[in-house]
Amino acid sequence: MFNSGKAMRRWTLVSGLVLLASLAVGTSGPSAATAKPRWVVSDLGTLGRAWRDSGAVGVNENGQIAGTSGTASGKQHAFLWQSGKMTDLGTLGGRDSSAVSLNDRGQVIGTSLTAKPARTHAFLWQSGKMTDLGTLGGRSSRPRAINNRGQIVGESFTASGKVHAFLWRKGKMSDLGTLGGPSSTALAINEHGQVVGSSSTAAGRTHAFLWQNGEMTDLGTLGRVYSDSGAVAINDRAQVVGDSFKPTVTQTGQPGHAFLWQNGKMTDLGALRGYRDSHAAAINQRGVVVGESIAKTGKRQTVLWRGGKIAPIRTLGGGFSGSIEINDHGQVIGSSVPAGGAVVHAFLWQSGKSLDLGTLGGAESDAAAINENGQIVGVSNTANGARHAVLWTKMGDS
Repeated sequence: MFNSGKAMRRWTLVSGLVLLASLAVGTSGPSAATAKPRWVVSDLGTLGRAWRDSGAVGVNENGQIAGTSGTASGKQHAFLWQSGKMTDLGTLGGRDSSAVSLNDRGQVIGTSLTAKPARTHAFLWQSGKMTDLGTLGGRSSRPRAINNRGQIVGESFTASGKVHAFLWRKGKMSDLGTLGGPSSTALAINEHGQVVGSSSTAAGRTHAFLWQNGEMTDLGTLGRVYSDSGAVAINDRAQVVGDSFKPTVTQTGQPGHAFLWQNGKMTDLGALRGYRDSHAAAINQRGVVVGESIAKTGKRQTVLWRGGKIAPIRTLGGGFSGSIEINDHGQVIGSSVPAGGAVVHAFLWQSGKSLDLGTLGGAESDAAAINENGQIVGVSNTANGARHAVLWTKMGDS
């Protein structure tokens, strides 16, 4: 899915030479042992030498993969991987670039440094050409999401130094404005061109918004002690998810609850019993929401909300789990510490079972995106300590 602003939990990316390897992944941990499909993990390599780093951020329905890699000269460039080949997407004239997402047409969005003066600008890459999306008059811009119509949302500095949400379409960047305050940011867009994000208000609060047909609507908050909110994802049914927050900040973050907004009403999705807070990460086209329940201690438990009910997802048995994304088949990917372990592994949850996706021979791995075919991409440590972009593919049941 390309409409969530997906979680920006990414590894530091700087990489080298294309190395493609495949090996069978075994399962580990008590929860992983309940699922036994045959999976292959493929090292997508780098744009330079093998000891450089790379990482994937998105995969579309055609199996094309976008990410960022170190080059042979030590620079950092966005890439598109397809049919076993990693292509350097170049830059806007500056030293570095990085990918953010892609759509089913193979259009890639990201940021790049420009030539002198060096500024960070949003870009669109398609058909071998990188286009500078420009800014709203300020020094920099950043894209967050792209739909299959090629519409792009994100945020940009304005000429007055404020940060505003933008919508780029048909070669033009438009300022989506704010809810009365100085700033806004757009995080997601659906196939109908409806945009969600967060904006400051005239009263000095931050509220989730829905932008459509030229108008920004304030989605409000969960009320009572929840003074702020922000939207992170929207599906094609105009169901919006995000979080509503209390004004206080604790050692474990800003307390709040996940919400679902639909048909003009914001509903509190709640948290698991014994947990204080919750966070929504993504929603699929069926209205199933994935996220986390968060304890006062900071412990996080991956959860699903379906039909107004919350249920925990059994991950890999350790003390931490975090979710990123869910596809329309209800497959959930994320990162979890295996039972008895100390580092995170990428996991896949489906039909009540969890699978440790393993690594490229190193200690850690992290899943970043999943498509409707169940192809999963992310990053993994290799045996020699580098971090490489990785593709997990199911090859059938064993």
